[in-house]
Amino acid sequence: MSNHENAVHRFRELDERMQWYVDQKLFGCLATVILHGDKVVHRGHHGSLSADAGGPLPEDAIFRMYSNTKLVTSVALMMLHEQGAFGLDDPIENALPQFANPNVLVPGAKSIDDVVPADGPIRIRHALSHSAGWSYGFVEPESMIDQAYSAASLNPLMAPEMTLASLCDGLATLPLCFQPGTDWRYSFATDVCARLVEVLSGQSFDDFLQERIFEPLEMVDTAFWVPEEKRERFTTMYGVANFFDPMEPGLPPGDDPQTGMYSRYPSFLSGGGGLVSTIDDYTRFFRMMIGGGVVDGIRLLQPETLQLMRTNQLAEGVEVRFPMWAMPHTVFGLGLALKTAPGEGETDAAVGEYHWGGMAGTHSWAAPAVDLAGLCFAQRMPGFWHPFSHDFKRLAYATR
Repeated sequence: MSNHENAVHRFRELDERMQWYVDQKLFGCLATVILHGDKVVHRGHHGSLSADAGGPLPEDAIFRMYSNTKLVTSVALMMLHEQGAFGLDDPIENALPQFANPNVLVPGAKSIDDVVPADGPIRIRHALSHSAGWSYGFVEPESMIDQAYSAASLNPLMAPEMTLASLCDGLATLPLCFQPGTDWRYSFATDVCARLVEVLSGQSFDDFLQERIFEPLEMVDTAFWVPEEKRERFTTMYGVANFFDPMEPGLPPGDDPQTGMYSRYPSFLSGGGGLVSTIDDYTRFFRMMIGGGVVDGIRLLQPETLQLMRTNQLAEGVEVRFPMWAMPHTVFGLGLALKTAPGEGETDAAVGEYHWGGMAGTHSWAAPAVDLAGLCFAQRMPGFWHPFSHDFKRLAYATR
């Protein structure tokens, strides 16, 4: 059997399973990459840019990255940390004075005004690890804090002229939902990190990313919008047929690639979820993270900084949790999640995995114990923590 035939056989089950998800009308397209070390050993492209269009999915198809943006933002801020622009335990108010003297909701608060002064400042470490006490406004929409965010229009869809600066101003008027550093809650924290990049660097967030990350890594299709000349490569976003059953077929259309929210440059340069990219662009970025901060001779970070990012930052006993997704044995470092024990059906090789993903189903993870990493990109809302991503990881491990 030739090397090519060996490779085809080795990845056949993975490719067939990913194609099954497309054939079942669960996704319009899926793109995958597997790396051993920082070398790409397999690529898969399934489906089409649009479920109606047909034709093969281009290798340079553009995806909405949503929360995969957070890894890029965290790297940007840590580049400034390496330069000595701040210390991780610096109070955030040193750079963003509106966050001085925060208040915290009391346990069992009956109104948004039931607060006490924070025991200490919000530190930059807290912002990078989602342990500052902010929220997101949509993860638990019935909660008092998320309702307060909605009432204050802390949402770029509700306030289209919002900027990173105005978001921080708005967040600073509301209480935290726990004492800084004592818990974990998914939040606008990474958008605050993006604003820190602006203030500490003296550049707009998009200019910093372009100059310091995208150009050096030749990430030519990664940006905050899709210009007209690239829209023929922009994937179609889909919704779900049944929000409560992720495996029910059906692809109701969502954000339109030609006229939707990415067809114009946004005022809100979201560090938490604003980027679009291709799987090749993001693979170069992820190879940098796997490779100790360097890829193809281009260094963005020192190995010690990447190791620090992969170190748990949460208080003892605190783990990552969502009301809708079970993520057992997961803590959080500086910008990414960390696995502390194998999940159901996993081996000890999964311990130490670092990862994160986007709401539409763009996942990236690395398992240092076995020198394995994977990226799987979809465009379905919601697609985070969908069974396809678990199947991809299981079958990627099986190719070792």
